[in-house]
Amino acid sequence: MSESATLTVTGMKCGGCENTIVSKVSALPGVKSVKASHQDKQVGVEFDPDQTSLDEIEDTIVDAGFKVE
Repeated sequence: MSESATLTVTGMKCGGCENTIVSKVSALPGVKSVKASHQDKQVGVEFDPDQTSLDEIEDTIVDAGFKVE
């Protein structure tokens, strides 16, 4: 079973920022897909809640230098 979430993320300025978030969040266990848009200030993620939590995903984004609103 998987869950989807769309997070508002500030601090992304370019495609490189998007790639950083996608690569770091994708490395978490149970993450099935990640899409980041610096223009929309959004990160969409599909994940297995039995393997990772939304809090862990948010912490990973913050640890990468961005802010989750």
